[in-house]
Amino acid sequence: MKRSSGARIAATVAVSTLSLALVTGCSTEESGGSKALGSESATPTQAAKARSAGELEKLLLAAGEVKGYKVATGDDTLPKSKSVVKTDKAACAPLAWAMAGLAPGDTDASVSNTVTADPSSDAASKPAEDLTEADIENAFSVNMTFVGLSSYEGDGAAQAVKAVSDGIAACSGGFAITAQGETQKITKVSSQQAPTGGDESVAFSVDSDMDGEGTATFNTQVVRQGSTVATYYTVDFAQMGTGKAAEVPSAVVDAQAAKLK
Repeated sequence: MKRSSGARIAATVAVSTLSLALVTGCSTEESGGSKALGSESATPTQAAKARSAGELEKLLLAAGEVKGYKVATGDDTLPKSKSVVKTDKAACAPLAWAMAGLAPGDTDASVSNTVTADPSSDAASKPAEDLTEADIENAFSVNMTFVGLSSYEGDGAAQAVKAVSDGIAACSGGFAITAQGETQKITKVSSQQAPTGGDESVAFSVDSDMDGEGTATFNTQVVRQGSTVATYYTVDFAQMGTGKAAEVPSAVVDAQAAKLK
């Protein structure tokens, strides 16, 4: 697989420490679907109170809470602040922030971690001479979801979801992200079917140029529960060469939503 240094941001926006230069050119996935907002009747009131960052830390998914997944703090893989994730169009910033596990709205109360699928494989018990090509491919299969939680005063959480929704429409023709000293070109933004549950939700996919070696597609979901917004951005390295986007795992979304109730 040919390596591409610029693909690091395509895979994780601002995460160079994951060595995502292994990710290379992929074929474009046509991403139809449409934006979906959840319960419009659950309008937040001006009295809504934000949770603190400390409270959000306790609400993040922890080890052992999602069967088949490993949970890590994300301290070494996720950007620390919005200041390190820049876009060439202001309206597109909430999309980039959601993809990086950062708050898509105006708040300082935000936390993030990573949830990685733990693949089942018997390859580890096989002698080297018995390993198949599939075994070797599976050994490098990593399905990782960046989970971000942010909380807001008043109607700030609803405004954060609206900023993402507005960004999908405003940035449909693409935008540029600069992070960790690299710039990545997003060539297309498309609305997707949003998850059910929560007070409202929105989902989108982005097509990202892989240094002229093709296009990769990535999915993000944003869900509001009261004054708290959860974001999910998933990368599956095993699918990078197939032209398919990794689905955000429903098990992760459901488990996180349960902790926010």
